[in-house]
Formats: sequence, C-alpha cells, structure tokens
Amino acid sequence: MNMVRRTSPFGEMLSLRNAMDRLFDETFWRPTWGARGLEEWQLPLDVQTTADALIVKAALPGIRPDDVDITIDGITLTIQGRLNEEREEGEQGYLVREIRRGSFSRSVALTSDLKTDEAKASFENGIVTLTIPKAEQAKPRRIPIGSGEAIASLTARSVTASK
Repeated sequence: MNMVRRTSPFGEMLSLRNAMDRLFDETFWRPTWGARGLEEWQLPLDVQTTADALIVKAALPGIRPDDVDITIDGITLTIQGRLNEEREEGEQGYLVREIRRGSFSRSVALTSDLKTDEAKASFENGIVTLTIPKAEQAKPRRIPIGSGEAIASLTARSVTASK
C-alpha cells in the first residue's frame, strides 16, 4: 500500500519566513563589502546641514590622517584611503577575523550653493569632520512681518512714485 503524504502549508510559510529573515540579516546587519570583496569596503558617513554649513563626518577608526585623501571635484565630494594589513606568518591561529582592511572610497553629490574652496577638515578620535560653508544666498534669511497699516502705506508710496 502506498501512502500519499500531503505537504503542510505551515511548513512552506516557515521556510518563507526563514528566507526573509536571512535576507534582512544579511542586508542590514552584515558589513557591506565593495565590488572587489573584502579588499574594498564602504565608508560610513553622517551628513548634516546647518544654517551656515554642510558638515560631513566619516568614521575612520585605526586609520592615520595621512592615509586619507579628501577631494572636491565640481559638486562631488570623495573621501578615500587605505587601511594596510599587517601580514603575519602563521595566520592559522585566528578564530575570528572581522577587522576590515584594504581600500575604501565614498563619494557624495553636493549642492552647488557651497563655498567648496573654503572647506576645512579635522581629524579627532578616528572621526574626520569636513565643514563646507554655505554661500550667502543659500543661508536662511528672516523676513519681518509688518502690520497691515505699514504694508498699505508702503503700497501707496510705490503707487504714487510710479505715476
């Protein structure tokens, strides 16, 4: 006698859930490696705008300021560098090796209302901070609100002046 066994729809739902869990775990929690695998990694950035400037912060732990190159070409900001790996004889002793090594590069498009020629960079505690001042026309301006009588007299003066 042959037994026919029906598959459970709950089993299929669990495998879909496992697949979705793996997708989100790998996408959001694991390091993002570049196109060349472990040799290149993406640099994490914080980009903030204030009334006077655009501030870009990049986390570069363990990297010397001399190994970082910051360029602005037109409206493209590029931060790149390399964390060299010290090769050791007998690397078989590692149980876990997660520290990233190799080259890194990150480019960000800027707006055209920045004074890129006045940009300043500082490096402290593994964080490089780049401050790019805004042009005067890009800074917010306060416009005072006048009373109805002041606006009416201003309009009357402009009408008599145009006659």
